[in-house]
Amino acid sequence: MLYPQTNSCRSVFSLDGLWKFRLINDGFNYNPGDILTSDFEWIAVPASYNDQKEDKAYRRFAGESLYQRSFTLPKIMEAQRLLLRFDAVTNSARVYINSELITTHKGGYLPFEIDITKKVSVGVEFTISVVVDNRVNSTTLPVGNDKLKGAFFGSDNAQVPSVQKGKEYQADINLPNFDFFNYAGLNRSVRIYTTPKTGYIKDITVVTDIVGRDGVISYYALCDNDETVFATLKDKRGSVVATSDNGSIMVKDAKLWSIGKENAYLYTLELSNTSDFYSLSVGIRTIEVRGKQFLLNNQPVYFKGFGKHEDSHIKGRGFDLTYDVKDAGLIHWLGANSFRTSHYPYAEEMYDLCDREGILIIDETPAVGIAAGQANPYEVLDIRAHHEDVIKDMIARDKNHPCVIMWSMGNEPDTESYPREAYEYWHSLYDYTHSLDRQNRPVTFVCSQNDYTRDIVARTMDVVCLNRYYGWYNLSGDLDAAMYALNLELDFWEQQNKPVMLTEYGADTVSGMHATVPEMFSEEYQAQFLLAYGEAFDKRDFIIGEQMWNFADFGTIQGPMRAGGNKKGLFTRERKPKLAAHAMRHRWNNIPDVDYK
Repeated sequence: MLYPQTNSCRSVFSLDGLWKFRLINDGFNYNPGDILTSDFEWIAVPASYNDQKEDKAYRRFAGESLYQRSFTLPKIMEAQRLLLRFDAVTNSARVYINSELITTHKGGYLPFEIDITKKVSVGVEFTISVVVDNRVNSTTLPVGNDKLKGAFFGSDNAQVPSVQKGKEYQADINLPNFDFFNYAGLNRSVRIYTTPKTGYIKDITVVTDIVGRDGVISYYALCDNDETVFATLKDKRGSVVATSDNGSIMVKDAKLWSIGKENAYLYTLELSNTSDFYSLSVGIRTIEVRGKQFLLNNQPVYFKGFGKHEDSHIKGRGFDLTYDVKDAGLIHWLGANSFRTSHYPYAEEMYDLCDREGILIIDETPAVGIAAGQANPYEVLDIRAHHEDVIKDMIARDKNHPCVIMWSMGNEPDTESYPREAYEYWHSLYDYTHSLDRQNRPVTFVCSQNDYTRDIVARTMDVVCLNRYYGWYNLSGDLDAAMYALNLELDFWEQQNKPVMLTEYGADTVSGMHATVPEMFSEEYQAQFLLAYGEAFDKRDFIIGEQMWNFADFGTIQGPMRAGGNKKGLFTRERKPKLAAHAMRHRWNNIPDVDYK
C-alpha cells in the first residue's frame, strides 16, 4: 500500500483536527446518517480518546464510540479518483458516508482505504461517521478476554470472598491479555487523497542487491492498466543517476544504506507513466543470516536497543511526530542502533524517519496475548485468518523501508504447554511470511520466559529472540542467582548453532528512588541488572544483540503490579533519563555497530 503524497499528479486532503465524538452506551442508539447536533464532545484526531477528557468513562470504556465530521472537498479534486484512508483505527471500524456503510475493518494498527469517487460530489458537503470498537477478545490481535461481567475493581486478578459469590458488582469489562493500555480511537491520521482516474500506479515493490562496488535496484510497479512505467533514480543532490523502463537499475559505485544517520544514504526513485507519478526513497543494502551472524551489507551486526511503545501523556497511542523525532535523537545519544515495534506496527512516519536516521527496526505484528490458561490457545482462539491478514498488510505497507530488517510474527505466545500445536501454527506462518516478502528478510517471533527445552518453535526461526527476566519476575532481586540461571540457559542456546538476541530483559524502576545497596525498584538496581546481563552477552559469540525492556515508561491497565504504568524504561514517560540510561549509554557507545563479534 502506497503512502499518500502530493505531487504533480496526486494531492492529499487532511482530515486531522477536531471531530465530534461520543461514547455509544446505554441510552444512545446511533442510526447511520444521524448528524450529532447535541450531546457530543470535541475530540482531537489523531489521538486516543481515553485520556482527553477528565472522565473515568473515557478511560475505562468498553464498547463502541462514534467519530463524526462534515466537510466539503475543493473543486480542484473533481477530475481525480478519491480515496478515503485511515492510518489506524483501534481496534475495529465501521465507516459511513452520510447514511451509507462504505467499509468495515478489523485490526487497530495498520491502514485501510476505500475508493469514494462515486460516493461523494466535489463541492457538496458530506459527513463521515466512524464507529470504533475498542474491545479485544479471543478473535482479535492483540488478544483479550471475551466480554465479561463480574466483580471488577480495575485489576486483572479481581477476587471476592466466597461468601459474596453471586452478589458481585456487575459491569462490562475489557480485559486485555497484554501488558500495555488498550488505547483506542482514531490513533493516526485520516486523509482523502487523489490519484488519476485511470492509469494510476497501485503498488511498488523494491528489492536491492550489491554486486562488487555496484548496486542493483529491482522495482515492480503495478498499475491499473498495462502501460509501461518509467524509472528515474536520483542521488541526494537531485542529480539523475540512472533511468530504466525494464524493472532494473544498475548503480555504479553505489552508496550503501547502513547504520547511523551519516551512513543512511537514500536515493530517490521516481516512477511515472502517461497518467501518474510516484516517488519513494530507496536504500541500497543487503540482509542475510549466515551461521550465527546477522549480516547487513555482508558485515555482522550487533543490535543495541530496546522494545518501544507508541505511548505518551494525553495522546495515548496517538501519532506524534515530535515524540518520534525526540526518540530518534535519544536513540543516537544512547549509542543504540535499533528497536522492535513492540507489540504492533508503528505509524509509517516513524519508519520514514528511521530510514533517514539509519536506525534498524524489527517490525512486529500485534499478535500478543496468544495464551489461554489451561486450554490450548491454538484451538480456542479464532485468530489464524486474521493473523495472516495482519502479516500480509504489514509487509505490504513496510516492505520498501531499508530500516526494516526483520519481521516478528508475534510476541510471547504459549509455545510450551502445547509444543506440537504451537510448532504447526507458528512454522506455517513462518513459511507464509517468507512467501510474501520479495526481499526475503529474516523471520522470527519473540519467545516468552518458559521451559526452553519444551519449546520446539523458537529454535527453528531465522533468529532466536528471547524475552528473559531472571532477577525480576523470577529470582527476584537476587542478581547472583539470576546470572547463574541466565548462563545455564545460554549454554543450551549455544548448542543450537543459531544467532540469538535478547529482545526483552529489564527491571521496573521508580525514577528518583535510590539505594546505597541496590534493591528492586531503585535506579541503582536497574543499572546493575542491565549491565550484568551485558556481561553475559559479551562472553558468547552467538549473541547478536541486546534490546532491553523498555525505551521509556508506558501506560498499562491499573493493578497491584503497576504504579502508574510499566516503569522499566531507561527514560520516564516524559523522556527524562534514569541512572540506567547513562550506564547503557556508556556501554553501547563502546560497542561498535558491526564487527563486534
